[in-house]
Amino acid sequence: MSNTPQDRRYTSSHEWIKVDGAMGTCGITDHAQHQLTDIVFVELPEVGRAVKAGERTALVESVKSVSDIYAPVSGEIIEVNVRLADAPELMNKDAFGEGWMFKIALSDPSELDRLMDHEAYARKAEGEAR
Repeated sequence: MSNTPQDRRYTSSHEWIKVDGAMGTCGITDHAQHQLTDIVFVELPEVGRAVKAGERTALVESVKSVSDIYAPVSGEIIEVNVRLADAPELMNKDAFGEGWMFKIALSDPSELDRLMDHEAYARKAEGEAR
């Protein structure tokens, strides 16, 4: 799995978080978007919503299935990627860039320690791809 950026942490349910200070940008991994195939609809969380790590936070619908998206860490949703409403396919085209889903103000940065680094996640995704 070559497309696993080193500057993020990963969940076992295929979400990523890129941290900048006390804020994190979150989305689904490239592996996840490949598994989902063509994404046709995204339900984003409400700005201002408090979420706990592992809580269902968003929803992604593809031509193949509907998948819950979970918060990688606890905090408050401070921004959502409104472009996904009209262009959900951005998640397929650029899962780690323009296809980000939401930004969160971290309430407990130590939760990041429970997430996988890029090497551990790449091994997990590679194992699932077999």
